[in-house]
Amino acid sequence: MIEAEATAGMLVMTQSFKAHEPLAAETFAEPVEVELVRSVLEGHHERFTRLYQMYAPMVHGVLLARVPRGEVDDLVQDIFLHALRKLHTLRDAAAFGPWIAMIARNRAMDFYRSSRETVEVTEQMAIEKPPTGTATEILALIRRLPEAYRETLVLRFVEGMTGPEIAARTGLTPASVRVNLHRGVKMLRQKMGVMSEAGGAGQ
Repeated sequence: MIEAEATAGMLVMTQSFKAHEPLAAETFAEPVEVELVRSVLEGHHERFTRLYQMYAPMVHGVLLARVPRGEVDDLVQDIFLHALRKLHTLRDAAAFGPWIAMIARNRAMDFYRSSRETVEVTEQMAIEKPPTGTATEILALIRRLPEAYRETLVLRFVEGMTGPEIAARTGLTPASVRVNLHRGVKMLRQKMGVMSEAGGAGQ
């Protein structure tokens, strides 16, 4: 899992990811998720560790785009424990990624429903007085973008997932990932420009 401190450096390299750039196709006779889910359901619970390793960065990114950073790690653990308990309800083992991504999104909404007042105050303070660390500032800006762009950018720049990985793990189409990244990066750069101008005006 790549830390947020790498975000600023990765943003500099986004020029190479164009909206029209094709994503490499991943073709498998049977997705590895299918075999892993089947094994877990047959009682080989240790195989769930592999699913965790494959999908923890994606779940972490989905949450990081939505809830306070200090809450993310505990929520990741809760989500995978819940997924293990409910794995028998998954109708299509190949859809494990989109399934657990939806669990993560729902868990984030539950978090806000249970602690709305505290979170709103905390986030408002962060907006009025942003942290001084560049990577932290960029993450804060990403989290203020529209939800579709926010999640994809966090998965790309904070979790270090490639475009094809994002598409494969979340169930989004490669075209949607390309569009989200292209438009999201454009909006983020605009916000970064506004932030820089504001900083320069205050000097």
